[in-house]
Amino acid sequence: MLFDPAKRDGLSEKLIRSHCWNNYGGLVKALNAGKQKLAGFLEDQNLPPYRYNDLKRERLMRTGSVILHELSFDNLGGTGQPGAAFRKMLTEAFGSMETWEKEFKRMDFGLGGGSGWVVLGYNLRSGLLQNYWQWNHLHAPSATLPIRVMARYEHSYHMDHGAAAPAYVDAFFRNIHWATVLARLDKALNARAL
Repeated sequence: MLFDPAKRDGLSEKLIRSHCWNNYGGLVKALNAGKQKLAGFLEDQNLPPYRYNDLKRERLMRTGSVILHELSFDNLGGTGQPGAAFRKMLTEAFGSMETWEKEFKRMDFGLGGGSGWVVLGYNLRSGLLQNYWQWNHLHAPSATLPIRVMARYEHSYHMDHGAAAPAYVDAFFRNIHWATVLARLDKALNARAL
């Protein structure tokens, strides 16, 4: 974690540590165990190919979850106020910073007690910033790099906010570390330029 979990506005240290060590930590352990299984099963001529592919699919899901959790944790730790450069890019993409935020939150609220991720991404092919949601860890728009990620699984907010998910979303917004988000966007812009 790149920030002090005891100093977040509206997100308790207990919630952040539980999310990080219990959920994320368990994912990392499962990802490593799956990698070891795959290595052993590759040489097993008696293992049906569909079973090997099941393990590869599980590894893909766990890899996606680990990465999205890391991105979500890493874009926390700030004051929730983006700089002028990022505001300008959001305005160019969405018409205004407020329109971007309204759409991002509406997508989150649209999960209606469900689970998933809400992501601001940069599409390397089109050169556009766009909001999208991921129902799980396996599916994301092609050629799109996550720039700002917010977990919307119950374990990411319920301990502090119960069923009041909108309160979690507001707290998450207050804690965005915009310098990290801007650094991701800069990397994406450089990747597109190659």
